[in-house]
Amino acid sequence: MAPLFSIELGQGERRQLPLIARQSIRQGLDVGTALQVDLHTLPPALHAPMGVFVTLTSNGSLKGCIGSMESADPLAQAVADNAYAAAFRDHRFAPLQVAELDGTDIEISILSPMAPLQVRDRAQLLDTLRPGIDGLLLEDEHHRSTFLPAVWQQLPSPEEFLDHLLSKAGLATDHWSETLRLYRYETLCLGEHEVSCKP
Repeated sequence: MAPLFSIELGQGERRQLPLIARQSIRQGLDVGTALQVDLHTLPPALHAPMGVFVTLTSNGSLKGCIGSMESADPLAQAVADNAYAAAFRDHRFAPLQVAELDGTDIEISILSPMAPLQVRDRAQLLDTLRPGIDGLLLEDEHHRSTFLPAVWQQLPSPEEFLDHLLSKAGLATDHWSETLRLYRYETLCLGEHEVSCKP
């Protein structure tokens, strides 16, 4: 299968995005706002609108994860905004404190465009999924949920991955309907310590 990505980032650009994320969190701690990125100082690849998620962890434990499947904002600004939101607006966790910042790891997942999955039933979907590679977006009427490819590290089998994704959407684990819509995507994962989204 051909790769879904249409963006290439050099090593310098890959290093810049985690720095922008950390700067945005630091500014949030200092003055309570996300960093407004000066795009004139950045290479064109960081101006492209891309979906992005920012994940914060400390000692392997999740501390925040915020993002969007698609964005009209330049990639660099989307990283700054979502880093700030992951640190201070993920309602599952207390806002990040100054003393926690140095021990917090930042991971950025840049999303490829969505590719619709045309499958006739659950069995075909399970056969189609690529563990460690595919992110999956599920929609059925007002139900919607997604898992990034990194989730395969905790849910390594397609059955587990799909069951938990359905539960996250508020659906039964055996749910299937004519209105179910599924989209595959990949992520390019960046971090400060050469992290990878893939197991």
